[in-house]
Amino acid sequence: MSFLKKIFRCSCPVTSAVDIVGDKWTLVIIKQMLLEYKTTFKDFYGSDEAIAPNILSERLKKMQSIGLIDKLKHPTNRKTNIYILTEKGLTLTPIVIELALWAHNNITPMNQDVLKDLNVELNDKNKLQDLIINKYVTKTALR
Repeated sequence: MSFLKKIFRCSCPVTSAVDIVGDKWTLVIIKQMLLEYKTTFKDFYGSDEAIAPNILSERLKKMQSIGLIDKLKHPTNRKTNIYILTEKGLTLTPIVIELALWAHNNITPMNQDVLKDLNVELNDKNKLQDLIINKYVTKTALR
């Protein structure tokens, strides 16, 4: 719990949330897990976002310490760690969706390949959220 005390600047809920997910990489990693089904350090490191290994390592440790992800051994290769979103981590799905929709509407059109298997309208946020979470849980349960 001492780690949590160190990361919060004040008692404001918005500021506290930004202290956790407001850095450059945390939501990117969550997006990679949730929509691209990345689970290993190698998966994250090899992504288009080009996160530096030291930053990636630090973010994964931080995310694990606050309960957003669990670190497990890969079932078929005990030398490899996998990272899985926890229930707490999955509750960030609406934020990822909102950021994606905001960017789609204001910056650049969303890559429709990300949503091709979901067969849902972008404006149906609740259905989109449920489908993304269910697909993530199904895909990660198979690992």
